[in-house]
Amino acid sequence: MAKVHPVLFLRQVRQEVGKVVWPTRKETMMSTLMVVMFTVCATLFFFVVDQIIAYVMKLILGLGG
Repeated sequence: MAKVHPVLFLRQVRQEVGKVVWPTRKETMMSTLMVVMFTVCATLFFFVVDQIIAYVMKLILGLGG
């Protein structure tokens, strides 16, 4: 691995960070909202599936009275 002088390395890092296209506040908020909505939907889906499986298992095992 090539040795790079620390000062040169920091200059290169600064240069690369300058090339980064950062998301706008609106894009960040929309992405966050989408993640939260997906999480809520997935939570509800898995809750319903879990309840159905639990009900079916109780019926199969005869514990559903």
